[in-house]
Amino acid sequence: MVVAPERGAPVFARNAQVLHEAASTMKAAVLAALYRSSVDWDTRVPVVNRFRSVTGSVYGNSRAWDSDPLPWEQLGRRVPLRWLAERMVTHSSNLATNLCLEQVGSDAVAEVWRRAGAVGGSPRGIEDQAARDAGVHNRVSALDLARLFQSLEPGVLALLEHNAHRVDLPAGLPPGVRLAGKNGWIPGARLSAALVHPDDAPPYVLSVCYTGPLASGHDVEDPAALLLARVSRGVWQRRHAITTGHRPD
Repeated sequence: MVVAPERGAPVFARNAQVLHEAASTMKAAVLAALYRSSVDWDTRVPVVNRFRSVTGSVYGNSRAWDSDPLPWEQLGRRVPLRWLAERMVTHSSNLATNLCLEQVGSDAVAEVWRRAGAVGGSPRGIEDQAARDAGVHNRVSALDLARLFQSLEPGVLALLEHNAHRVDLPAGLPPGVRLAGKNGWIPGARLSAALVHPDDAPPYVLSVCYTGPLASGHDVEDPAALLLARVSRGVWQRRHAITTGHRPD
C-alpha cells in the first residue's frame, strides 16, 4: 500500500485490509504509546524476563528467538527506559519490547492504533503463548500500518530512522535514502512499513504485508524479504507519480 502523506488517501492499495500477524511491526505502536505517555524516559527499569499474560498467567521471552542480545546481558540490573525503547525499535529486541509494554500498558498501545484508525492492533506482548492459545492475536493490515505511520510524531519517526535491520523495504532503495521504518518477521509472515524521504520527490508511506510459504522466519535469508524489497524498488522507481495520484504500477 502506498500513501502520499499530503494527500492522505492511498495512491495504490491491494488487499490492504487483509489481516496478518503483526510480528515486530507492533513495536512501533508501543514506541508511540511511550512517547505520548507521562512516563519518565530516564526511569531506570529492572530488566527481568517475567511478564503478566493477558490471560493472567506468567510468561517469558526466548533468548534464542530474540534478535538483540544486549538487553539479555542486563538481566538482574536496571537500565534507562529510554535505552530499552531504542533497542526495541533499532534492534527489534523482544525483551525490551515487553519491558516497555509493562511500563506503558496495553490500553495505551490500543489507543495508538485506535487514534490511527486501525482495525487491527496488538493486545498482547511478544511471545505471550497463553494469550495466543486463548485466541488473542496481534494482527494488522497494510492499511493499519500505513495509517499508523501517518499518525506518528516526528520524535517517534526520528527513532525509527535508526532501525538497524536494512532488509525488506529499505533493501529496495538506493543507499543513503532516508526512511523511518519498522519490519517484522515470523515463520509464515513478513511485514514492513516505512516513511520514505526521497531527495527529489515528496515523502511517501509504503506498507507491505505478506503471509505465505515464502516467509521462512529468517532475518535476512528470507525469500519474502526479497519480495518486499522488490515492491519497494518498484515504488521508488515510480516515486514522481505518487503525489500526482497516478497509480504506480
